[in-house]
Amino acid sequence: MKCLFLGYSSKKTKLIKFLRHKGIKVQNLTRKINQRDIIDKDIIVSFGYRKIINKRLIKKNKPIINLHISYLPYNRGSHPNFWSFVDKTPSGVTIHEIDKGIDTGKIIYQKKIYFNYKKNKSLTFRSTYIVLFNEIENLFIKKFKNLISMNYKKKPQKKGGTFHRKNELPKNFKNWDVSIYKFIESINR
Repeated sequence: MKCLFLGYSSKKTKLIKFLRHKGIKVQNLTRKINQRDIIDKDIIVSFGYRKIINKRLIKKNKPIINLHISYLPYNRGSHPNFWSFVDKTPSGVTIHEIDKGIDTGKIIYQKKIYFNYKKNKSLTFRSTYIVLFNEIENLFIKKFKNLISMNYKKKPQKKGGTFHRKNELPKNFKNWDVSIYKFIESINR
């Protein structure tokens, strides 16, 4: 079995090593993909991939599975963990199929994660990101057999949600290690 893994390298995620341990030949790419890259692949996984995939590649092939650190349809796009606190939307992780939109594809698996930053004032954007990163990896590992065999049910995303671009971070936001509580209090004054 062959996997095209788009985005993070084996230095950033344990999923590439996990897949190889399962006997899957993994090709890891960060550059923009083309038709040749996907011809003989049995599964395509996107995790931390920063490129828009050509619509023709999405339509012609098996589903491309994306791992997103948000509870879709909330916080599509960039910095989803940051926006879940600022916009007061649910935190979580989602495995979904990629479609022509940005983080708009049908949902395969999801998990809500609750952070009480008002009670735990030491929570930072970085510490909560690490929790979500581990949760999405663990969800992928747990559901691995269903994902590679495409033995899953998918559902359309609910209407609404939120979307943010990379350049939308507030100018006064400088540090991922800041207390979420302190930052939220500072913008609510």
